[in-house]
Amino acid sequence: MYYSSGNYEAFARPRKPEGVDGRTAWFVGAGLASLAGAAFLIRDGQMAGSTITILERLTLPGGALDGIKAPKKGFVIRGGREMEDHMECLWDLFRSVPSIEIEGASVLDEFYWLDKDDPNSSLQRVTEKQGQDAHTDGLFTLSEKAQKEVTKMFLAPRAEMEGKRINEVFSADFLASNFWLYWRTMFAFEEWHSALEMKLYLHRFVHHIGGLPDFTALKFTKYNQYESLVLPLYRWLLDQGVTFRFSTEVTDLDFDINISAGRKQATRIHWLTDGAPGGVTEGSVELGEKDLVFTTIGSLTENSTDGDQHTPAALNEGPAPAWDLWKNIARNDRAFGRPEVFCENIAESKWESATVTTLDARIPAYIEKIAKRDPFSGKVVTGGIVTARDSSWLLSWTVNRQPHFKQQSPDQVVVWVYSLLVDTPGDFVKKSMQDCTGEEITQEWLFHLGVPVADIPDLAANAAQAVPVMMPYVTSFFLPRVAGDRPQVVPEGAVNFAFIGQFAETTRDTIFTTEYSVRTGMEAAYQLLGIERGVPEVFNSTYDVRSLLAAMSRLRDGAELKMPVPGFVQKRIVKKLGSTEIGELLTEFGLTS
Repeated sequence: MYYSSGNYEAFARPRKPEGVDGRTAWFVGAGLASLAGAAFLIRDGQMAGSTITILERLTLPGGALDGIKAPKKGFVIRGGREMEDHMECLWDLFRSVPSIEIEGASVLDEFYWLDKDDPNSSLQRVTEKQGQDAHTDGLFTLSEKAQKEVTKMFLAPRAEMEGKRINEVFSADFLASNFWLYWRTMFAFEEWHSALEMKLYLHRFVHHIGGLPDFTALKFTKYNQYESLVLPLYRWLLDQGVTFRFSTEVTDLDFDINISAGRKQATRIHWLTDGAPGGVTEGSVELGEKDLVFTTIGSLTENSTDGDQHTPAALNEGPAPAWDLWKNIARNDRAFGRPEVFCENIAESKWESATVTTLDARIPAYIEKIAKRDPFSGKVVTGGIVTARDSSWLLSWTVNRQPHFKQQSPDQVVVWVYSLLVDTPGDFVKKSMQDCTGEEITQEWLFHLGVPVADIPDLAANAAQAVPVMMPYVTSFFLPRVAGDRPQVVPEGAVNFAFIGQFAETTRDTIFTTEYSVRTGMEAAYQLLGIERGVPEVFNSTYDVRSLLAAMSRLRDGAELKMPVPGFVQKRIVKKLGSTEIGELLTEFGLTS
């Protein structure tokens, strides 16, 4: 497997790999990484869909890409996905998946046209004092000291950031800036999370630094991520003959590891299947060298629990099957990773979200006041999260294009609310979010929305219905780590197996994105089948001087560079540079005049 950029290989069709007709493929988990991996086996590896089986413990596909109407509770979205132009593997996949909305179009066509007609932006990113504009005004407010810290992190070798927390690398100056407020709430970073992951994000999205304050960097699907992304891909795979076995929990994999020969082979998959009423049956399949297995390791949504309007979402710290599977696998070989790094600190990996559905026109009027757009227009509403800066929970909320669900009533608005600090008492509800019912979470949100205090109880009880969701492992991949904690997609010596998903290691890309899941599925399929086409390289903005200069200018809030020389000397230097391409670039990006 190799990486490529440009359209030479992007538009090419690989030849059929030798021996593909004699192979089978098994996928553990039906999340996006598995769905993508199966699609690449079929499209680029030209493997028959009928030889591919996907095993899933749940009763539907999609993993963390969800969106459902829960019986007696209401609509539920555990999270949302922010996308951008340069998710190269994601768009490579969805250019081949037929849209279920527009006849004759792909999912990529549908998405592209939608965001051309209705480009994303936020008209109010931050509020304070019960729904008032916080007047962050697009500024990053990074002091000179904080700017130097960002630059130092950016330039530091990767190994220097391993095992460190963000608050070990950045000072209080940086942590008090608008930049950190935008960053942490957009990406769900905590101060105790990995400095390495933050460095990787800076490199990966340096071309979007300028779009952080108003979300012009982002693009969103028409509906929730299940209906817009998972469902069309799932239907296409079914049409290709792929077998899905739901209610099937994979518990272990066997391996034959020959250290002297440097050869590793998966030899058996073990699972439990829910049978007729309440029965569970054991099952397994033997794997030969030509039988491929792609295993999704870990899970950010494992042990998620729903509450309802009158019940808090419980924190489930009990057995976690996805993590137990990885632990079982990791016992076989040091190269299979260290799952305990990610799954044994729930206090630092959990947070909670809630899906609030409004039931009449009263609450949407307050949404419109902050979003400065009509929530019922069918177009972009908030354009991304709105953060209540002075919220004790550090509460953020967003309204995507409505309807967010096809089943949604035209007079309803679906709102997603989440908090990074779930253990602190609220400002209106004097309880932690973790201890709150859906109605109480709605009350706290309405308080920060600017609803008069006297009206909050009635609106929360009668004008909305909320479903809270607690996710113990949702930011587990942000916990500090070192090289080797995550296994390579295809470990050295592996002949018939790969690890995929958010906890497999691939080059330069960033976790907590749809792109990362698709990339690991693509890399796994290409390596194990020997597909003769390059995997799209991670977008190289971190090596583009124009992107770097633009980011530098924005991080300085447009202030010109100051040279450590007297003013008249600086003028001479700038004049000299002015006749060069370097000078033109410095002027173009506002660093000199």
